[in-house]
Amino acid sequence: MKEHDPHVTRAWVLHPDITSDRTRRAAGPALDEAVALAAALPGLEVVGRDVVRLPKPHPGALFGSGKIEELATRFKENDVELVLVDGPVTPVQQRNLEKAWKVKLLDRTGLILEIFSDRAATREGVLQVEMAALSYQRTRLVRAWTHLERQRGGLGFVGGPGETQIEADRRAIDDQLVNLRRQLDKVVKTRGLHRAARAKVPYPIVALVGYTNAGKSTLFNRLTGAEVMAKDMLFATLDPTMRSVRLPDGPEVILSDTVGFISDLPTELVAAFRATLEEVLAADLILHVRDISHSATEEQAQDVREILNSLGVTDTTPLLEVWNKTDAMDPEARAAAHARAERDDSVFATSALTGDGLDALLAAVNRALEGDRREAVIHLGFDEGRKRAWLFDKALVEEETQDETGYTLKVRWSAKDARQFETL
Repeated sequence: MKEHDPHVTRAWVLHPDITSDRTRRAAGPALDEAVALAAALPGLEVVGRDVVRLPKPHPGALFGSGKIEELATRFKENDVELVLVDGPVTPVQQRNLEKAWKVKLLDRTGLILEIFSDRAATREGVLQVEMAALSYQRTRLVRAWTHLERQRGGLGFVGGPGETQIEADRRAIDDQLVNLRRQLDKVVKTRGLHRAARAKVPYPIVALVGYTNAGKSTLFNRLTGAEVMAKDMLFATLDPTMRSVRLPDGPEVILSDTVGFISDLPTELVAAFRATLEEVLAADLILHVRDISHSATEEQAQDVREILNSLGVTDTTPLLEVWNKTDAMDPEARAAAHARAERDDSVFATSALTGDGLDALLAAVNRALEGDRREAVIHLGFDEGRKRAWLFDKALVEEETQDETGYTLKVRWSAKDARQFETL
């Protein structure tokens, strides 16, 4: 038998296609997405995948006994160590399936949590992962996974006198959740101060949002030159990454790359990562990046719109649609995407990989942020150096002369620039 890499976990992905569920997703694309989710976790090798059709979930073991036996044989033959079920699995179902298959099992929420735990980089992201993981784990009575235990160093549960282990574990988790909430409140407060400080630096914020794996990080890297992780995997970015970038013939802006959205994200995870996405609320302009080559691009776009609405993003924030990955389309489809973009001022057909269409996009970003620019003449006294420096920092000065009373400057600016200048 072929030797397996001991550092790689052999995984099998199952998508339960429950025929009685009217809201169920198309099985093929759902399975593809689940496999892509699994690929986002380092150290996993997906060695098999299946759609399992069933009229309704079996309360004790999710699947029927015949299917469980059939899969047990397949898992043993392929040395499978981890089974990923693309859907909810109750603690009882998990325990029974693990016993029958002699493997570790993660449901969709557990898998997404594992990915979040692996991606979280900022203090806030780590705390949010901890809280979401503990809340999920509490329902499973300390069924910790080795991956998260490694990060956390274990929870160190100790039972008090007269308590059952389960009660002690629940109490310990609740205490830790209170402690984490306190820490998170501090971090969020600090981030609020950072945001307030950034608001004084009058750079507009442009937020990239989109379904996970739409190419946001690749676009971010091309525009900023930043080496943000941009891999062909789901959830490649978790914490918002912010960089300043100077637009051609325009202002300096702060570009924010956010975590990718995903359909059927469990509500407790949306709540846990709400603060991560709140950067979008501070944005002056939103770029909705879409993988226009994906077969479910319309459904993905709708998911993104719904999450933006739930976050409280209103129609007052301008939004441009970036139809990305045109390089992955056949020539006919690509031509159709470009033709549609030419008809619609808020749509841009691009390829972050090749750079195609990005000049037109940047020009539109400039227009959306700057509005119509007009010329004005300003006189500043020698004691108004701060105002003069601000105008030069923003690259608004076209001409300057000096006399005995101070400086006369010819500027070209937008109404927004003029309002900001008045507040200095």
